[in-house]
Amino acid sequence: MSQKLTLPSPPSAFSSSFLSNPTVPRSNPCSKIRISHPVRILPIRSQPVMHSSSSSSPIDDPRWSLCGMTALVTGGTRGIGRAIVEELVGLGASVHTCCRNERELEGCLSEWENVGLGISGSICDVSERAQREELMETVSSVFDGKLNILKHITFDLFPTHWAWKFPWFDTQINNVGTNIRKPMVDFTADEFSTLMTTNFESVFHMSQLAYHLLKASGVGSIVFMSSVSGFVSLKSMSVQGATKGAINQLTRNLACEWAKDNIRSNAVAPWYIRTSMVEQGSYVNILTPTLTAIQWELLIEKEVLSNEEYLEEVYSRTPLRRLGDPKEVSSLVAFLCLPASSYITGQVICVDGGMSVNGFYPIHD
Repeated sequence: MSQKLTLPSPPSAFSSSFLSNPTVPRSNPCSKIRISHPVRILPIRSQPVMHSSSSSSPIDDPRWSLCGMTALVTGGTRGIGRAIVEELVGLGASVHTCCRNERELEGCLSEWENVGLGISGSICDVSERAQREELMETVSSVFDGKLNILKHITFDLFPTHWAWKFPWFDTQINNVGTNIRKPMVDFTADEFSTLMTTNFESVFHMSQLAYHLLKASGVGSIVFMSSVSGFVSLKSMSVQGATKGAINQLTRNLACEWAKDNIRSNAVAPWYIRTSMVEQGSYVNILTPTLTAIQWELLIEKEVLSNEEYLEEVYSRTPLRRLGDPKEVSSLVAFLCLPASSYITGQVICVDGGMSVNGFYPIHD
């Protein structure tokens, strides 16, 4: 369940003054933030977070900073989510994140504190409606009822093509509830409902819950996590692609509906992204049906990176001929939150090395 935290806001917590560089993660230049973790789960830390002396000096142009802004990033302890957390806080934002795993969250909070990043966090399974509601209550308390940035990330086993290797794979994915790979005519009503609920309903509900906080801030920005599967056809991903298409349209609708409240809505749509955990070999070696969602993600990405034939297929469809890096996604997300992008709303931008626009363009002439 989501646990309430206390995070005193810096004096300029909700001002529109912004500082820093949009592309290089660094310590928050705006404030020293004292973090107090929930007593029942994480140890109290009474010492203020000290920021690195190597932090670059604030720049004068406020367009390129998030100083004084508040942000919620769900799923921010690994992969793309973690890169986004670090990008936003490096630009000056006060960031709250959440995940389902207590030990993972504690480890990340400790690492961030050690390098001078003032980030708070709480335990929450965003696939559960009641826990989403508790999370937003926590965020409202942490940020005094105001939120500038909402970045909601649903766990995505994408694209998964390993069912033929593991006979219990579909059952496990159904339990995780984010991607069930099978022909469209073979989907059961329960499987369809599971995917729609986890991938789309959670996004819709989080937006509803965040609306009043975003409006209260005076300058709000939502950035959804979509996928190239919402633009192009991918094998056995008809329903998953439909959920991403729904997110894309929600992005456009909210951009129009909430513009009157100075809330912008955009989305990013990645293709294959290489994570540092996979690079470092932090993956599962023993294959069992009881793997956690995190272990599943690492296993699948490890399989993709180690399967040269499949990887070559990915490269052949990707004009840039490589996988993406989490920072190449987080930098775009950060830009869409910056004042520099204040006239951009209702857009879904692919971060895919050109994959979604590649018709027939031979690698070898």
